[in-house]
Formats: sequence, C-alpha cells, structure tokens
Amino acid sequence: MYRRFIKPLLFLMPAERAHRIAFGLLRALMALPFVAALVRRWASRGVPPLTTRALGLEFPNPILLAAGFDKNAEGFEALGALGFGGVEVGTVTAEGQPGNPLPRLFRLPADRALVNRMGFNNDGVERVAERLARPRRTLVGVNLGKTRKVDDEHAIEDYVKSALRVGPYADYVVVNVSSPNTPGLRGLQATERLRPLLLAVREALTQARPERPPALLVKIAPDLGEDAILAIGDMALEIGLDGIIATNTTTSREELRTDARSLEAIGAGGLSGAPLKAKSLTVLELLRARVHDRVVLIAAGGIETEDDVWDRIRAGATLVQVYTSFVYEGPGLPRKLAKGLADRLSAYCTTLEEAVGSGRSFDPRSVRSSRPPSAA
Repeated sequence: MYRRFIKPLLFLMPAERAHRIAFGLLRALMALPFVAALVRRWASRGVPPLTTRALGLEFPNPILLAAGFDKNAEGFEALGALGFGGVEVGTVTAEGQPGNPLPRLFRLPADRALVNRMGFNNDGVERVAERLARPRRTLVGVNLGKTRKVDDEHAIEDYVKSALRVGPYADYVVVNVSSPNTPGLRGLQATERLRPLLLAVREALTQARPERPPALLVKIAPDLGEDAILAIGDMALEIGLDGIIATNTTTSREELRTDARSLEAIGAGGLSGAPLKAKSLTVLELLRARVHDRVVLIAAGGIETEDDVWDRIRAGATLVQVYTSFVYEGPGLPRKLAKGLADRLSAYCTTLEEAVGSGRSFDPRSVRSSRPPSAA
C-alpha cells in the first residue's frame, strides 16, 4: 500500500514537508492503543526471535533506525512499534537551533538516495531529555552534535553539556563528528581532537548515571582515508570505546544516475542511500579488521535489502541502521529485513552471534562495482 498509493502522494510534495506529514500521521495513529497493539502484532508475525545483545543492552532485533528521522525524540515509540529493534534520535545539540535555510532535503529517486543539509535543526537537549524521561518500551540511542554557534575551542564543553542532560535516560549515546552540514565539524574526527572529546563525554555520562553509564559510540564519515579510519579504530581500542557507527553521509557525487544539472541545482549536502553502499561497506571492513570483536560496529549507509543486512553482519556489524531506504520502502521495511535475516540464519544453520564477522556473503568486487537499482 505504501509503495503503490502513499509514497507517490508524498513524493509530490517537497521532501521535508512530506516527512513532517507522514511522521505526524504515524504518531497520531500510534497514539491509539489498539492501533499500536495491532501494528506491533503485525510487525512480529512470522519473524523468529532475533534478540541481539550488544552495548550492555538486549535489542529485540539488530535492525535499527538511524538518527535523522526522529530528530526531537517525538515518535520513537511509534517507530519501535513498526518492528525496529531500536531508534536513534537526534542529532541533538546543547541549544535548540533552526538549522540551515529551506529547502534542505532533496530526493534523488533515480539513485534511491537523499541529499540533506539540515544543519542539526532540533529543539535542544533540554526538551529532548524531557521526552526521554517518560516511561518507554523502545530502546533509544541519542545522537549528539555540536551547537552551530559554538566555536571549535569550546566544542568539548558543548558536547559535555548535552551528555550530562541525556545521560540519565539514553540507552546509548553517539558523538556525531561526521555530518558535512556543520562548518568545521568533520575536523573533530582527527584522533588528536577526537580522543579528548570522547573521554570528556564518557566522564559526563558516568557522572550523569554512575550506576550504569550508557554506552558511548562515535559516528564517522565514509570519506575518510584508510589511515584515518584505522587510526580511529586504534584509538577506540586504546580508550575502550564501546562502539563505532560506520558511516554517516558522503559529500561525493560520483557515479550517480541523477543528471548533473539537477545535482548542481540541489547543491551541497550529505548524500545517503544506495550510492553509499560500497563506500560504507569498505569502511566497515577496515574497522573490523582492526578492532575485531573488541568494539561493537554498527553498519549504516546504503542498507536496503535482506542481502545488505546479511552482508554487513558477516562483514562484522553487530547492528545495522537504515534511514533512506525507510523513506523509499515505507513502514514494512523493518519487518521485511528482520524476516529476511532470520531466513538466512536458518538456511545457514547459524546463530546471529556466530554470523557476525563470519565472512562475506558474495564477492566484494560485485559490491564495489555495483550501481544502485533503478527507482522503477
């Protein structure tokens, strides 16, 4: 129903407006207890248990929704009811901010991709923390970013302020230093700057919840060079970081079907979706080879199908995140991916824990040379 009727209507609207309408409708429907119960039952029907233990948590399944969809922690319970094993909210900053001027979110249907330059628009950490403090069923990670008006010299203080506020409520916390839409942010990925930032945030999380601090992860860009990726892996081992998310969006526009004139009209921003598949997988492989199973790896970027999920898990990811494919495929995606993963585990007579890092499901050359499928 979504692909045949709802999606064509939404795609007639500007992307950000369509998101607001669709997400608002989902929240309104799921606020009705009988609807939420029916949807939860549907989402779990025919899907064997895929309980995933990671980051000191027990996820119902390893299919998570990435940050960016629920920026202000307004609908994570509605999203969890669709079958996601967890929802990452944000990116949240210490102070609320409007983000970049409109328009700032664009579809590339021919590439099954999105371009965004949102600029961390959000209500601010105080309001997000208030929403997270309510009782909930869904596991929620919080993605933290730097407030735009804060200079690099005071970035650590800015992140610490946010960590102290969400620390009592978040199931895990992600330090986002890889968005291309906040000036200077990606410079924080250099290990000499990233190490003190992560150590300070971890100390803040411990202060906020001494009995069981939330796990701490970092989200990195797909555009880093191999040496920089390996250096982050080494640093993660050195400081005992809980996890790494690979990867955020890319600034590259290589090998796209969308014509050059349209891309020029869209302008700057981070590209997500199918074109990111090969690049994010390469980063994941490099990290797994460096950290093995000592750091939890979460795969993100270009994950659309059951094969993509299976491939990322066998390449070393314990959890996977989707975002753009959820926009294109709709609310049935988490159930479809979970069921497909369960089928593959059954066919290979293996457990999810055994599958993580067990090898590639197909020739890596077929990934690196592939192009995204047609939107048709």
